[in-house]
Amino acid sequence: MSQVLKPLVIKLGGAALSCSETLAHLFHAIKAYQQQAQRQMVIVHGGGYLVDDLMTRLQLETVKKNGLRVTPYDQINDMTGALAGTANKLLQGEAIKNGLTAVGLSLADGGLCQVEELDPELGAVGKATAGNADVVKAILQAGALPIISSIGITAEGQLMNVNADQAAVAVAGALDAELVLLSDVSGVLDGKGHLIPNMDKTLADELIEAKVITDGMIVKVLAALDAANDLGRPIEVATWRYPEKLTELFAGSSIGTQFQPQSA
Repeated sequence: MSQVLKPLVIKLGGAALSCSETLAHLFHAIKAYQQQAQRQMVIVHGGGYLVDDLMTRLQLETVKKNGLRVTPYDQINDMTGALAGTANKLLQGEAIKNGLTAVGLSLADGGLCQVEELDPELGAVGKATAGNADVVKAILQAGALPIISSIGITAEGQLMNVNADQAAVAVAGALDAELVLLSDVSGVLDGKGHLIPNMDKTLADELIEAKVITDGMIVKVLAALDAANDLGRPIEVATWRYPEKLTELFAGSSIGTQFQPQSA
């Protein structure tokens, strides 16, 4: 009897949105692997260059604090349009073009994630925690691919921009799923540019202190460590740049940096 695989949440780095060839390879690999292994998959995404382009067009300054984008409340409607609108539908379009049945969602749909303000200094930036995954599970049961933007809504109805890595952690928690953070980086690199195959909190703290891990990578590393602890299993950070390796990644092989949960 074949082993039933847990669902797989794939967090897709926003930079992939700028290359339809990359997305074609990714969705082709997802379709092929789903047919072969019948594994349920979910995509969580950020906005990447679309948000940067929007900020430039609106002549708004991009401000980051500890690697997180500051989102003033008077800009959240524009940010939602870029993330839950354009980015989400571009991905959905690429998935459909490559033969998948795709459903575009946000963190709020069906109460998938509970969201609250993370830090008043960041503005409309939310912290997401696992909620009710019944609606997403129904979509998966129907054989569709959920594509989830990192826009959330608080209990008071306020739109919130959630860091996409942290959003993916919350979605994986809600679904009791395995998690892969896919981006344009191969994983975590040491000071000499070599891939670190395994990472734990002690090593991460040392590399952050030494400024080997900086800026947005700090957020990614901390999100991956949180995910490993929350889910009680290793979390992978890998790249979408080598499409031929994606199938082995989906099957459970490590092609990047694996983050280990903290031992009790």
